[in-house]
Amino acid sequence: MIDIVIVDDEPNALRSLEWEIQNFSSEFSIQATFTEPLEAISYLRKKGTQALFLDIEMPQMDGFTFLEQFPSRDFPVIITTAYDRYAIKAIKENALDYLLKPIDSDDLAQSVAKIKSFWSQKIDTSLSISPIQKIKIYHQGKYLFFNPEQIIYIKSDANTCELFFDNNHPLVISQTLKQLETLLPETVFLRVHNSYIINLNHIKEYHKTEDYIVMSNKKGIPVSRQRKNLVLNRI
Repeated sequence: MIDIVIVDDEPNALRSLEWEIQNFSSEFSIQATFTEPLEAISYLRKKGTQALFLDIEMPQMDGFTFLEQFPSRDFPVIITTAYDRYAIKAIKENALDYLLKPIDSDDLAQSVAKIKSFWSQKIDTSLSISPIQKIKIYHQGKYLFFNPEQIIYIKSDANTCELFFDNNHPLVISQTLKQLETLLPETVFLRVHNSYIINLNHIKEYHKTEDYIVMSNKKGIPVSRQRKNLVLNRI
């Protein structure tokens, strides 16, 4: 599932685009919508997103000023506007695509395909468990690269995640567990709880009665009832 945020000061245009995306594919989910750019900036800084549809001409703040607030953004941006004169500037701002209002369904389909391709390329670089291939995670304006075996487990806390490594030096990053899950090789990592993803190769014990797993660093990880059968089939 790819989460999307929409920012447009025109409520009718916003609702129309929201409806189009929701009815386009079950692979996409509207994470949040905003008519006020400042509210959207605050939200994105806290929670992030996997794609942003952004209007240009807004009275409170234009779209390009909005993007200046995210100089090292890790999410693709689709520009939406009623004017074609912003196309060149959109390219310079590294926008993934440019949609003219009223938005044509075929054009939207192309934009959605580009979003899928964007994330597929990121995932493809991370799925191999070969020692020479790394997991790439964006953090504080740079990409960090890790061998999958370095990560013991990941714990979610609201809109941040804490990664626990075999060197006993945890790392807190501003991404959701759902976002990280798409970057991890599914042959090695498993989500066992709403708040935890574990490295299967670091499991030491599974306490079936109490439903928790002991990892290689001796930390106990809870297993949710909904995921218990999945865990039992994977370990």
